[in-house]
Amino acid sequence: MKSGAPGERTESRPYRQGVGAVVFESSGRVLVARRIDAPDEAWQLPQGGIDEGEDPRAAIARELVEEIGTDKFEIIAESAHWLSYDLPEDIAERVWKGRFRGQRQKWFALRFTGVDSDIALGAAPHPEFSDWKWVAIETLPETIVAFKREVYERLVTEFRPLAESIRASVRGES
Repeated sequence: MKSGAPGERTESRPYRQGVGAVVFESSGRVLVARRIDAPDEAWQLPQGGIDEGEDPRAAIARELVEEIGTDKFEIIAESAHWLSYDLPEDIAERVWKGRFRGQRQKWFALRFTGVDSDIALGAAPHPEFSDWKWVAIETLPETIVAFKREVYERLVTEFRPLAESIRASVRGES
């Protein structure tokens, strides 16, 4: 059986290459959104695939415009490592035509430079999200589906100092 073929054991399939965004607003909270195709499931951070030959920084810029409808942000940090998660077997059979076991992602911390009304979830031809909100970074692991929880825990550990720094600057503690 060809590698990545539907019906193949998940662990023998490759990871899909992707990017993810931890978008901070001016008081240090982060943007999470609810998927249109899973309205009863958890909230998640914006994320998406890297196109063939695309640089991860270009991919995150494209994904944010596609997913949240704005380019009003600046990259302030990137994860030290690529982070991976495996999809549950039943989901792996359905998404990405069953070719991948999960995703391997480079994550970016971004400062949102716009105002809330700049976020336009319906701007893309095929919107992925139905709603969005700002949350404390520490709550991320409890907002996400179980199979992505470890990635979110690592993001909190790595990017919490940024949230604390932003909060301190708002309080004038720079």
